[in-house]
Amino acid sequence: MSNHTTPITACLLICCPDRPGIVAGVSRFLYQSGANILDASQHSTDPREGLFFMRMEFHLDELDKARLEATFQEEVATPLHMEWKIDYSDQRKRMAILVSAYDHCLLELLWRWKSGELPVEIPLVISNHTKLENDCRAMGIPFHYLPVNPDNKAAQEQAAIRLLEEHAIDFTVLARYMQILSPEFVGRYPQRIINIHHSFLPAFAGARPYLNAYTRGVKLIGATAHYVTNELDEGPIIEQDVVRVSHKHTVEDLVMLGRDIERQVLTRAVKAHVENRVLLHGNKTIVF
Repeated sequence: MSNHTTPITACLLICCPDRPGIVAGVSRFLYQSGANILDASQHSTDPREGLFFMRMEFHLDELDKARLEATFQEEVATPLHMEWKIDYSDQRKRMAILVSAYDHCLLELLWRWKSGELPVEIPLVISNHTKLENDCRAMGIPFHYLPVNPDNKAAQEQAAIRLLEEHAIDFTVLARYMQILSPEFVGRYPQRIINIHHSFLPAFAGARPYLNAYTRGVKLIGATAHYVTNELDEGPIIEQDVVRVSHKHTVEDLVMLGRDIERQVLTRAVKAHVENRVLLHGNKTIVF
């Protein structure tokens, strides 16, 4: 029997004023710490007066997290005025899913998680319908039913927040959760709520976007995944995609194609978040 274990890797995300020597300074620190750099990406908004963003993934045989972080802050981050964070591969993010009655996005995430393609923990699913309870329990995921109506919406939202806090959730995915979150809810979790919707907005808002798009004769349909802000469906975009359609496609075809692309786009967005490949600049994302 082999005693081999998967080595722990670290992912360092950096944002700071751009200037010469940032990459050299970080690389030199990691080299002197005995690290092996596995992947590095960087982007500057303007080489002279802009911001510099970097993602660096590395491995250390002897990993003292507290010492590494304290030394990095003192020797690199403070002199270069950096905002930074570091995540480790042995600390899986804890993801909650909020869903209503549509199953395509939820089931895609659960299948990817079950197959090992999505390296997260899923402590719970919250829904305002019971339709998907059996699917979740079949996967071993605790399911919490919080029905919502105009009279109890605020109380049920507080119940959802308590569940997220009790389970130490790192981020939440709205897998076609057909409720608008309050500013209080959104404000608790900045850049930690991911939503998915069709890309007809704002042209075909409302309850029957695919019928309206069919009637209008659209030639492209798509999906957008973004972080949730208090501006409805206008948060920083993480991932998008489109598919061409024609006069030959029925409304049912558009719905099927739309759901397929929604689950693909949402999965890619969640993976980017989990892999620490998304940095925020205002209302715009840098996705490495």
